[in-house]
Amino acid sequence: MLVCKPKESKLFNIHIMTTIHPADNPVDINMDKAENLHNLNAEDTLDETSHADEIDSGLTENQSRLLYLVDLHTKKNENESQEKWIRKPALSVLIYEGTVADIFDYDYAPQSQLVEHRRVWLNVSQEGFSDLEYLREEELVCTLHLSSKLYVPVTCYQVTEKGKAVVRSIPRNHKEVINGFAYVGGSSDLLNIFWDGDQYWIRSTTGYNRRSTVTDIEDVSYVSSAYIPSCLRYEGRPTYSNAHRCHETGASLHTARDEFDELITLSSVSLVVAEYVPFGPNEILQISNRAGCSDRVQGGFISTEIDTGNNLALEMNPELTSIEILDFRPTNYINLEAEINLAEAPGIVQIETFGVSLNSEGTCFYGMQVESVMDRIKDNISLDQLSRLLVDVQQDSTVITDSFISEHQKDLLNTVFLGDAPNRNKINLLIANAISPNMTAEEFMDRGEYENEFKQVIGDTKAAYDISEQDILVFGSNGLLICGPHCRHHETLLCAYLQFKIIDIFLQQIFSRIWVLGDDVAMTSKISETEKNDPSVLSQIRYRISKLNRDVVQFQEILDYVTEALQEIGIPDEPTEQTGRALYARLEISGMKAELSRRAVDIRKNVVTSERYLGELRERAHATEENFIGRLARQLDHNTSRLCQLQESSVRSSHSLQIMQFFFSGILAFQILDRVTGDWSVVDTLWMMDFVNTMVKGNPMVWFLISILMWVAVAVSATKVYALLNWKSQGLTFVKLTLGRRIFLDKLKLLLTRKTVSKEEKQFDGGRTIVKITYVEFDPREWGGIRPTITMEYDEVNCFLLVVTIVYNKRFARKSEQIMSAGQLKEKVLTEFENFDLFDMKSEDYSFRDLACDKRAYIEKMIKHRKESESVNAKLPRPDL
Repeated sequence: MLVCKPKESKLFNIHIMTTIHPADNPVDINMDKAENLHNLNAEDTLDETSHADEIDSGLTENQSRLLYLVDLHTKKNENESQEKWIRKPALSVLIYEGTVADIFDYDYAPQSQLVEHRRVWLNVSQEGFSDLEYLREEELVCTLHLSSKLYVPVTCYQVTEKGKAVVRSIPRNHKEVINGFAYVGGSSDLLNIFWDGDQYWIRSTTGYNRRSTVTDIEDVSYVSSAYIPSCLRYEGRPTYSNAHRCHETGASLHTARDEFDELITLSSVSLVVAEYVPFGPNEILQISNRAGCSDRVQGGFISTEIDTGNNLALEMNPELTSIEILDFRPTNYINLEAEINLAEAPGIVQIETFGVSLNSEGTCFYGMQVESVMDRIKDNISLDQLSRLLVDVQQDSTVITDSFISEHQKDLLNTVFLGDAPNRNKINLLIANAISPNMTAEEFMDRGEYENEFKQVIGDTKAAYDISEQDILVFGSNGLLICGPHCRHHETLLCAYLQFKIIDIFLQQIFSRIWVLGDDVAMTSKISETEKNDPSVLSQIRYRISKLNRDVVQFQEILDYVTEALQEIGIPDEPTEQTGRALYARLEISGMKAELSRRAVDIRKNVVTSERYLGELRERAHATEENFIGRLARQLDHNTSRLCQLQESSVRSSHSLQIMQFFFSGILAFQILDRVTGDWSVVDTLWMMDFVNTMVKGNPMVWFLISILMWVAVAVSATKVYALLNWKSQGLTFVKLTLGRRIFLDKLKLLLTRKTVSKEEKQFDGGRTIVKITYVEFDPREWGGIRPTITMEYDEVNCFLLVVTIVYNKRFARKSEQIMSAGQLKEKVLTEFENFDLFDMKSEDYSFRDLACDKRAYIEKMIKHRKESESVNAKLPRPDL
């Protein structure tokens, strides 16, 4: 659901529809529930009161239900509150789910669509959107056009006031059917659509959660042979035919969940899927070597795996692709046959052989002659079946190309397609000798069921022309279809058109990607302005500039490839016969090269501009780094000066202390002797008097020697006590945690009120106030019998906890088993902070300013983790029911 403020003319940057949780916007959700229940009750009352009051809306059953479904998920502006719109991808999922649940009598077919940062195959109902367009024409539904974060057009829908009047006249039984589908178990909990980066989910606020099968593409059985247009062949043997294996699909199965509505069928169908990959003659030479073109026995198996070991044996998945070379010129082109050997679902038979033509200007063609599909051999093949077959062609052709091209070329593609190169879009060409029913182009473009059939294989239809009495040409957003007995005579024109068209699609992708790059540069500029407040900014800027500079360099290389390709690709001459001239005029090939060249130059301007902005950022980052180094140097000088002063004072104190210790031990020893030998002491006793008179007073130097020995004994004892205390003082464990995390300052002050602060320092540095607090923990039992000293350094103005230092003397512990390690000290301090909710997690979420490539990498990591978890769970034994 899309929530918008009224009277807002600015285009929003949005994501595809996600579930709105109660914590996100509980007021709007509650308003929706109350409003829907109120409307439903009012309508039910109206229906019960008088059936005769129902107005004939003039809509079909499907259109009525679709209008009511859109009305449930949208809301018009009332009392200056926010409006709600439903996004087209989300509505597409609802229409598909309704079709599978027999709510709508629609057909659907797979179509490649861009959802957030990924291009995915979705089951889309062209009939459903045809009805939606009719509702728009009747002004029952209005649209809102926006731009996504990837600068892709986004369409949203909402029911108009006129549409709401029609909704009130929809029969009650239709509403009950939609209510049972749109709500959870007859409750007032409306189901919403959520995209998790890989799949669509149907969820509710009360916990209902189910994965949608809209991304599960159905398989059909088919047999195909390699097909390469004759204009791309120069020598070598012809392609082999698999027509003798058509009988294998006669009794095979399919995974379709709905019956096919076959309105249009084709006979003797050839499919060509084309794409542009930025490479040149050197890459073609490398591909030729990798494919074994120069070997005595050409061909073999290929794989996308990289050999990283040097062992004798190599283990590989048996699902490999076999190739046979047809003809090649080492630096110009290579034509080959490729047979895909993949495991299929039980009962599915797919004999898939491609004709592949790779050219030095970067144009890649993948051709297939359809021999049979299910029980149809050669003729009467429906567009519903072909739409599912085209999914395999698009996906498997990517596997073939990625097996040949270098890692650098893959890296260039991932830069253009934002890490989603394996799912890159291609253009389709369908060539058929006959079409049934045999009608004119104008009759086919009926804005209804016939046109919907064409949309399944070539996307949204643009135009259709009769190029002769028997030949018809249909243009679509994803390709074109040409039918008739003379269509194969014009392969040169069709391939020339495809070459320019795939470069056109590639340039569109580059242009969108350049704007994403511009957004990343602008965000980097914003981040650099906060360097005085955020301690981690400098490392972020370095990383971002490095990545962005790499992207700019790669875009310059890619544009060089495109410019060179446009120079090499020639424009074919206009045919002399009437059908060829008509086709030449409709394809408009003559002006495409110049137009694409101008667009490439225009895109290069954007790249140069991004490079200049990046240079400015680099200078700013350099100045920021110099300022940081200057502050660090000044702080270092200050600290060094203080250390020097302390060292001089320490040396003087050390010398004085040594002298004092020397004399003090003598004084102490003499005082002890004086206590023993004074007039009041034991020397005056009768038992001691004889010994003193005889040994001490009667012998010279004896008392002096006794005094010296006493001095030595006291000095040794004092030294040992000093060594013991010094040994204990050296058993310190220093733990320094450099955090640089945002905190709630009030919670930090609350924490400090529970501590005994022994020292506080403040340093005012421009826009920062650095506070250093030192405290000793109160209860030694919580710290292994030792009270650690903890110093916290934080920015009081910008609310950053910078550094936490823990000083812990483990030699004062009474029991060695209670001593805490450095890791335990770290965990205990951080746990205490977390218990106080000290960290501002919401402010620490910088995902909104991540680079586009990093967002894509995160999605891929999440998808990989989910698939690994599913794989592990699938291997676990299931408990007995």
